[in-house]
Amino acid sequence: MLLIPLMFAIIGCSAKQPSADGNPRNMESDRSSSKQEIKLRIAWWGGQSRHDYTLKLIAMYQELNPNVKIDTEYAGFDDFWKKLAPQAAANQLPDIIQMDISYLTQYATKDQLEDLSELTNNGTIDVRSASPETIDSGRVDGKLYGIPLGVNAMGTTYDAAMLKEAGISAIPKSWTWSDLEQIAKRMKAKGKVLDHMRFDQFFPYYLRTQDQHYFSQDGTSLGFSDPRYFIDYFTMYLEWYEAGYMRDWDKESLSKLTPEENPIALGDGFMTMAWSNQFTSLQEAAKKPLSLTGLPGPNGDQGLYLKPTMLFSIAKSSKQKTEAAKFISWFLNDVEANKLIKGDRGIPISSKVKEGLKPTLSEEETKVYDYVTWVEKNSSPMDPPDPIGSAEVSKLLRDMQEQILFRKLTVEEAAVKFMSEANAILAKNKK
Repeated sequence: MLLIPLMFAIIGCSAKQPSADGNPRNMESDRSSSKQEIKLRIAWWGGQSRHDYTLKLIAMYQELNPNVKIDTEYAGFDDFWKKLAPQAAANQLPDIIQMDISYLTQYATKDQLEDLSELTNNGTIDVRSASPETIDSGRVDGKLYGIPLGVNAMGTTYDAAMLKEAGISAIPKSWTWSDLEQIAKRMKAKGKVLDHMRFDQFFPYYLRTQDQHYFSQDGTSLGFSDPRYFIDYFTMYLEWYEAGYMRDWDKESLSKLTPEENPIALGDGFMTMAWSNQFTSLQEAAKKPLSLTGLPGPNGDQGLYLKPTMLFSIAKSSKQKTEAAKFISWFLNDVEANKLIKGDRGIPISSKVKEGLKPTLSEEETKVYDYVTWVEKNSSPMDPPDPIGSAEVSKLLRDMQEQILFRKLTVEEAAVKFMSEANAILAKNKK
């Protein structure tokens, strides 16, 4: 935990008034000394670099607000949720919780998070420089349970120099799955592979391009009822896998999905599809310039969407909701603070912060900013936050993909099994 001594300072001249004993007293000094000490707890997940700069941010905030003391709790993604669950059960959640969109519904519907609508309406959390659509992505059943800290979008990261050597000069923004297949075929002849597309991200994207959805609007079933969408996508995937366009699943399944393990970083891959905020770390791992473009279509603009990288929520049980809200507002809107964050939590939602950061951006950071700006104009609204049971459904989808690739199930058999079992999981959400 970060423990920083409280510091009290009186700056400049202040008005004086006689005290009860007739001697002058400093009214500002009285106000400062009587200011109540505020204690907050904040929890987040991330890697070491995120932990390091977040601790620096908290030190900055405490220096600006000497009466505020902030205790910190942080871990890797999986351990974070394992620690948070018993805290929630004991009604002892941290005041400020870094929240993932896939868990937002679960915690909100259990009445564990505060509705932040009033705190944004009265300006305690200043969201005037953010788009209403971005803020609305933190709503569940009309109530605002999370404030997005940044936005990102799925994209295609590729080695342009490697493609050029194979005679592929550029990838157009309006490319298709057929284009990708032809590129993969040519690159396979050069001994280079396409990175596997994560099952729980790119199948939902494909559904959106077909005017379908992964989950229904109310979260009580899948958002598609015709198995042909599942069959078409995974038949394509199986054909590409068996053609050798992707690395063996045995090897893929052992990967922890770190940037350093990505085929594009190892030198045997030419392309990976990932969230835009991962671009910089992928380029650092690859130790060479990379490029970023949209996902294959047709109807890529219908499939693409801006997503909160993560959100800040306030616990319903917090005794310091207003003070927690003030910290969140500062985190969102302070340019100097965001110079430390450097887009790690996504492209800032504040237009003023984005403008203030532009002169400080590196070349790779500029590529990400430019890409997200393009997606803003070439995308569709995000689906509602994932319903309760979504993690179980996505684990089922991974199992189905694995059994398809190992030829333990046909694509048609997997479609029937997935849709039946997924709908049974989600049906538990019916009221």
